[in-house]
Parts: sequence; structure tokens; C-alpha cells
Amino acid sequence: MSESTGAVQTGGAEARDREGRKGLFARIVLFVRQVVAELKKVVSPTRQELLTYTGVVLVFVVIVMAFVGVLDYLIGLGVFALLG
Repeated sequence: MSESTGAVQTGGAEARDREGRKGLFARIVLFVRQVVAELKKVVSPTRQELLTYTGVVLVFVVIVMAFVGVLDYLIGLGVFALLG
């Protein structure tokens, strides 16, 4: 078995080194290109999906509000009983 000597970089490390040497303007342009590419992947929901998601969120918010309200009421009763 032979041991390899010297630092051998993988392809990923070399790519990172090259990106690190790019100037500020080149990195900004790369970022904007990546943002545009991601935005092209976005799919807007249909009207029915939007109404469904909105309904789910509203129901969840009402449930959480009720839970917090009951918890607040019970803690208030406990504090009032403790401190009179």
C-alpha cells in the first residue's frame, strides 16, 4: 500500500477556490442569476388552492388563540388564588 503525499484537491474544493477568487461584481452577478433561476421555478397556487390554504391557516390561528386564551385564564386564576 502506498501513501499519497502532497495535498490533492477534489473538484469541489477547486471550484470553491475559484469562486473565492472572483471579484465582488462577479459574485453579485452570480447571486442575481441564481435568484432569477429559482424564481422561474415558482408556481403560483390556483384560486381553489389559495382558498384552501387560507382556510387552513385561519382555522389553525383560531385554535391557537383559543388555547392561549384558556391557558392565560387558568394561569390568571392560579396567580389570583396564590396572591389573593
